[in-house]
Amino acid sequence: MDNRSTEFYLFLAQRVSALVLAPLIVVHLITIIFVSGENLSADEILLRTQGNYYWAFYYGLFVISASVHGAIGLRVVIQEIFVLRQTYLNVIASAVGLLVLILGFRAITILI
Repeated sequence: MDNRSTEFYLFLAQRVSALVLAPLIVVHLITIIFVSGENLSADEILLRTQGNYYWAFYYGLFVISASVHGAIGLRVVIQEIFVLRQTYLNVIASAVGLLVLILGFRAITILI
């Protein structure tokens, strides 16, 4: 793939991940507002969500979308600030995206 098509697919992936992420963020914020109004502790929240595969699926989708969206966005920011070869740029962005993905799914395993 040439550089132009790579940039196009990254642009497309970031836009699609934003479309997925936007409603997930809204539900997440509504949930936070509801939970904070209930004065629940972290332990109480985990007791209510553990074993609920809906929340695990929801946050799994959230993590995937956020890691893709964030890694591509970080790649653009790094590209604007530093002069790096595309290879280094892609490695850095991919490593950060993978780290977010791994840590996010590690956190989700608490729900299962």
